[in-house]
Amino acid sequence: MIGCLIGEVLALEAPTVLLNVNGVGYEIDTPLTTFCQLQKGHKITLWTHLAVREDAQLLYGFLEAQEKTIFRTLLKVNGVGPKMALGILSTLSVELLIHTVEHEDINTLIKVPGVGKKTAERLMIELRDRFKAMSHEVSSSNSTVTQIQFTGNSAVAEAEAALQSLGYKPAEAQKLINAVKGDFTEASDIIRAALKSMNR
Repeated sequence: MIGCLIGEVLALEAPTVLLNVNGVGYEIDTPLTTFCQLQKGHKITLWTHLAVREDAQLLYGFLEAQEKTIFRTLLKVNGVGPKMALGILSTLSVELLIHTVEHEDINTLIKVPGVGKKTAERLMIELRDRFKAMSHEVSSSNSTVTQIQFTGNSAVAEAEAALQSLGYKPAEAQKLINAVKGDFTEASDIIRAALKSMNR
């Protein structure tokens, strides 16, 4: 099992990072909370989860070890796959997810693409006890987020593509982006603002 990778960011195409580790390029899918903090050319450590399927071997990466733990916890819930787990962690911070489960706030959970009422209820039931132990460990550190440099033509197009890769329908993604794009020039800022607007 690959536990973590240390290397240089070669390319960024939301939500996938191409990481150069001693000459080997690893494609790693990340939640947008991680993706928005990455910058091309920087050396980083990603905590990874390897998923093996019949048709693919997929790597998922996280800047924080706790995010990886939460991701694995989400995968244990019946009906939650890697794509939905990434969507949850992209839409809700670890702190907000734990708070949402502890306070049984189903309305916040169903804002995540692909999570319906039944799945949200299942998440509440199955995660409640698991999160009780974790809630004491969560530190609310507001670290400054590094600006990201996208190679795409348009920050708006990049932001829309990122939301669609998380399961948002094109029309939904466009609506979210259009509501916030006027205030920002960087795709990472547009994505962050769009996801925050979901949680209001």
